[in-house]
Amino acid sequence: MNTTQLFLGVLFSSIGLGYFIYDKKQKVTVPFIVGLVLMIFPYFIESKVLLGGIGLLLSAVPYFLRF
Repeated sequence: MNTTQLFLGVLFSSIGLGYFIYDKKQKVTVPFIVGLVLMIFPYFIESKVLLGGIGLLLSAVPYFLRF
């Protein structure tokens, strides 16, 4: 693991934690699921490009899907 992967993992996990805490206060399902996925997925992806792309895509999901 190199520093770029570590940085991206910490960044997207932090965003996921923010969505997770937001869900605890607002009781909304989409940020809860996206938050969990954002906290877990960096452990399984080794490509920096894929890690960044999936992380950006998942970070934008709660903005477009509001249930």
